[in-house]
Amino acid sequence: MDSKDYIASGILELYVAGSLSEKENQEVYKAMQKYPEVLAEVQSIENAIVKLTAFSKKDSAYSFDSIKNQLKVEQPKVIPITKPKTNWLQYSGWAASLLIGSILIFTLSKNNQLKQQVASEKEVLEAQIDSASTNLAAAEKLIEVFRDKDIISVPLAGQTVSPTSYAKVYWDKKTNSIYLDAKGLPEPPKGKVYQVWSLKLSPLTPTSLGTLDSFTADNNKIFTITNANESEAFGITLEPAGGSLSPTLEQLYTLGAVSS
Repeated sequence: MDSKDYIASGILELYVAGSLSEKENQEVYKAMQKYPEVLAEVQSIENAIVKLTAFSKKDSAYSFDSIKNQLKVEQPKVIPITKPKTNWLQYSGWAASLLIGSILIFTLSKNNQLKQQVASEKEVLEAQIDSASTNLAAAEKLIEVFRDKDIISVPLAGQTVSPTSYAKVYWDKKTNSIYLDAKGLPEPPKGKVYQVWSLKLSPLTPTSLGTLDSFTADNNKIFTITNANESEAFGITLEPAGGSLSPTLEQLYTLGAVSS
């Protein structure tokens, strides 16, 4: 509807009288903003009503009731030109969009965290499988060693400082190595370490085979040690961390001679 149609339709009079719906008020308001002539017509109608109202006070024969009949309205009222009400539905839509966007971002973040967690758990599982395979291979190797008829078995009995201690050496002369089962030794005190010795008995000559630095961390307590000596006995002492050049005999935990 153009400006001429608005002016000729009579809707402007109803707008001034306050008889239109909210939607129709908004349409007229938009037309007033778009067409200066429509705004001028509304203002003209308002001025006319004001003048007629003033005239009716002077001449009761021409009452305001006749004006109401001409305009065909029940309760005439001048409607001030105001902006339409705020469209809260539009703002609600924006708020809903922001909320949905936040939820999507949060969900994507959680999915990424879950993927990282799954990847990390997968790496741990693969490491455990590799470790289990390695441990199984080592266990099978030990079984072969213990069953080999050429392996020399040397039991080490507990000594004065720790009578209940015990250990066992499996000596493989072909590979110049020993397998030490030290499960019978107690946990060493803090700052101390077990040291393994190869012994010649006459005269008594000790040769260090190294310290058991991983004793506490090793659950099986089985250690592979190189031994190229012509050993006549094996002993284990408790020494300060880092080991000693010669065994501390007062801290001799186990001792065993090789059978001839």
